[in-house]
Amino acid sequence: MGPGLGYFLLPGGGALSLTGVITGNGTLISLSWIMWVLGILLILGNQYRRPADPRALAVAAAAGDARAVRGLRTLALTARAEGRPDTAERLLRQAVKAGDVESMWELGRLVEQREGLTAAEPWFRMAAERGHAVAKRLFRPGGALHPDGADPAP
Repeated sequence: MGPGLGYFLLPGGGALSLTGVITGNGTLISLSWIMWVLGILLILGNQYRRPADPRALAVAAAAGDARAVRGLRTLALTARAEGRPDTAERLLRQAVKAGDVESMWELGRLVEQREGLTAAEPWFRMAAERGHAVAKRLFRPGGALHPDGADPAP
């Protein structure tokens, strides 16, 4: 259970408590207290979670752990959003080594922002060949890249 559930339980507990008070139902009030306490514990518990270790995620991803691959991609996207593109690229490359198609696409987007469409084409092609729907659109007639991958459209 993550902190998102905590943010759901607090207003849910409030609604349940209000309903219990209005109807005079003590069971609903008791359930609302349980929801409130659980919600607060989930939210507070998230504050003390250690961030994921990228090295441990890379090792687990290389061993085929899909959750670790998603963790690398999430750390990479966070790094990109925080203005650390070099870190994002390093993490995305590790996820790509593990075969993550979405990371191939994201690495292509990152390279495109830095160096242009021509430099990003191999990453987009890799994603498209593995079934990424949006990447496939780049290579169809009328897409940003010609079907043969040469000569990016202006």
